[in-house]
Amino acid sequence: MAKPRVERAPAFDMDALDFNRIGPYLSQFGITDAKGRYLHWDRLKWRVPRDQAADIWQAIKLQRSFQQKTIPLKDAAGRDFHYCITPAMEAKLHQVVRTAGGNVGAVAGEAASDGIQEHFLVSALLMEEAITSAQLEGAATTREVAKKMLEEEREPVDEDERMILNNYLLLKEAERVRNEPLTVDQVLDFHRIATRGTTGNAVVPGELRLDDDIYVDDGDGGIAHQPPPFRVLPERLQALCDFANGDHTGMAGSTFIAPVVKAIILHFMIGYEHPFRDGNGRTARALFYWYMLKCDYQLFRYVSISRLLKDDPGGYGLSYLYSETDDNDLTYFIDFQLDIILRAFDDLRRYLETKSNDFQQIVHLLENTPFGNLLSFVQKDLIKKAAREPGRIFTAREVAKSYDITDNTARTHLNQLVDLKLLLATKDGRKVLYIAPADLQRRLGRKK
Repeated sequence: MAKPRVERAPAFDMDALDFNRIGPYLSQFGITDAKGRYLHWDRLKWRVPRDQAADIWQAIKLQRSFQQKTIPLKDAAGRDFHYCITPAMEAKLHQVVRTAGGNVGAVAGEAASDGIQEHFLVSALLMEEAITSAQLEGAATTREVAKKMLEEEREPVDEDERMILNNYLLLKEAERVRNEPLTVDQVLDFHRIATRGTTGNAVVPGELRLDDDIYVDDGDGGIAHQPPPFRVLPERLQALCDFANGDHTGMAGSTFIAPVVKAIILHFMIGYEHPFRDGNGRTARALFYWYMLKCDYQLFRYVSISRLLKDDPGGYGLSYLYSETDDNDLTYFIDFQLDIILRAFDDLRRYLETKSNDFQQIVHLLENTPFGNLLSFVQKDLIKKAAREPGRIFTAREVAKSYDITDNTARTHLNQLVDLKLLLATKDGRKVLYIAPADLQRRLGRKK
């Protein structure tokens, strides 16, 4: 993945500071600008007098050094990674924690989420994240085709579809093992699931790269990031697992790291280590979800991070590059990801409002029919889909997948709708197909 070209920040050495030069700026500049932005040198240098920029930068870096938190992970040269939490980031963290610790109603409000069953959303939005995560990595399959493949459990017809199916299985695996400690083997398993059946960049699923010919292009023919040597990857991934499993609750003398910040750091570090020939981004996002669910932030089961990253690839690349070109300062990446998470919550809120409005329309339609009190939530939602798309074909397997229910339960729902003459049934070999009739509106209005 190419990243935009960024000028490396001037080196900061506290022992070499000239306090006579930077002293006047210490009272004028803090760790952020007047708008609360944590500016990289690449952005700061254009906002101050050019002949004073270097001294102003040193004054800012000095103040940041007093507030930075160091984490027990190092770069390939043995230098620490660290980050700051600015006042604006504190506000974002408060909003993330307040929202993510709740249920669907915490995002949409009880009125908007009324009638929307959370278990239904898990499958639908898991599919959304799986699709957009693959598209972020270059998959060209349309959302409609991909969703139908996942619902019907059809075998992928090409590598793009395979990537989407793999992502879906990857996210389900991250949720399945959320209560287990992270191991190098588990990271390899995540990667194996993410890349099974794909060939990008000569990837070998579940295996670390065996050479150092992998690098991140700066978009201008240069190298933006050269990952650590492949020979040290096993020990570096073990250090990352130790960090993931470490106690950072702030209790009993431990260091405190906010769970969402820690999850974001895990995401960043897979990108930094670049341990695989391909599939690093998918593995990194799986680790993010794994840690969020491990910390009981259940709302992340419904949040699609990848769609927003796909919409802003430039910002995503810059957040990595700013951290890498400013003394391993992870603040840029953490702040960007907090903004992405908050925007994802807003997207979820709009999604729930749309789904709730759609569902209330079918409820209203059924109010004055003999079926209003006979149908379950799933059946009402199926009727909504059937009314919108006459001739649509449903299968028990597709319905089970879409609503996170068993095949037998799905079959029961569908057969009851056939008994009520709201769907038609036919056979394709041994498989039963359920068809939305063209005159469904008339059928809904008839007397029993």
